[in-house]
Amino acid sequence: MSPVTDPARESAPEVPADGGLTTGAVARLLGVAPTTLRSWDRRYGIGPAAREDGRHRRWTGADIAALRNMCRLTSAGLPPAEAARTVLAGTSREAPVPPSGRASRASGPLALGRARRECRGLARAAVRLDAPAMDELLAAVLDRYGLPAAWDEVMMPVLHAVGRKWETEGERYIEVEHLLSWHVSGALRAFAAARPPAPGAGVSLLACVPGETHTLALEALAATLARQALPVRMFGASLPAGALEEAVRRTGPVAVVLWAQSRSTASRSLVARVGAIEWGVRGARRRPAVLVAGPGWTGELPPEVRCPAGLADAVDVLATLGAR
Repeated sequence: MSPVTDPARESAPEVPADGGLTTGAVARLLGVAPTTLRSWDRRYGIGPAAREDGRHRRWTGADIAALRNMCRLTSAGLPPAEAARTVLAGTSREAPVPPSGRASRASGPLALGRARRECRGLARAAVRLDAPAMDELLAAVLDRYGLPAAWDEVMMPVLHAVGRKWETEGERYIEVEHLLSWHVSGALRAFAAARPPAPGAGVSLLACVPGETHTLALEALAATLARQALPVRMFGASLPAGALEEAVRRTGPVAVVLWAQSRSTASRSLVARVGAIEWGVRGARRRPAVLVAGPGWTGELPPEVRCPAGLADAVDVLATLGAR
């Protein structure tokens, strides 16, 4: 998932004299869930340089600058682990658009570099068009790492690499990307089918905006929610605006997630219309929370629109909303 930076948040407040901001204050500043900040600290080392009394996080201006860079890279589609390595190395780079965006170029067999062993194995199986091997490897990484780690650190990097490869090779490797995408989608569905939704939790509605056909990131989100027994309705690619609005009225979701891969499909008017839909009895009318995801959402959006920083952040937000 991809965040959209709110210009109003670009100016960090003055760092307090006691040495930094709390995690909650930084989360509000950047529009990122506190659990995501703690996860980045724990898993990737993107954390505060100082801790009050040796325990509590206090984020300095330099720490916040690193977080902004982390958000920028993940919002452009770079896996969190790779984005963190870039931030910690002190380098600046343009993160690749997911494979459906075709914006990145690379050389080498699949340009996976020092990727984990599972990435290399999956990439090689995809190039061989070895469907059984892909299914076995995908099931293994999901079982070993779970979602969203398997998505962030194995599936998405390989999808990026395959997309970059066929971009540099003309029409070659298109069949590799199509087959890999199909099997990733199947693996996500199989993984999600393990648990029925918990009764009483609010449902989340996921859809690509009209004209948008790239669904895998939303499929990963749908699978993660289902695996956590959170009700979800996944409407897939290019749902017409009228059908989307009718689905919101009929399902009464606690949240709607709209994916846009490109700026040309990211419709702010649709966001406003969905956010204004009401249902319920008079005097207790409700509206859905609206989340936008994908690299197409750039620039300013209404302050009530949420912009998750990645798959884990989106799950945290939706789980919190569904529990209300």
